Amino acid sequence: MNWEERITVDPKVLVGKPVIKGTRISVEFVVDLLGRGWTVEQILQEYDHLTREDIQACLAYASDVLKSERVYLLPR
Repeated sequence: MNWEERITVDPKVLVGKPVIKGTRISVEFVVDLLGRGWTVEQILQEYDHLTREDIQACLAYASDVLKSERVYLLPR
């Protein structure tokens, strides 16, 4: 899944948060819904202008961001 075809970042939309192109629905919001137990079908019913591919793109974006994250443990 090439998320770059469906996810955009524009400082004029939601202060630059990554969103699904053509919407004001953020990647964060979609991932949060899934994390709270919503199914893909529930999201598609509630937000009928989204597609299954939009939701997959959100997860692919989140995966790429997490892969590049670095965690540094501090000594106690």
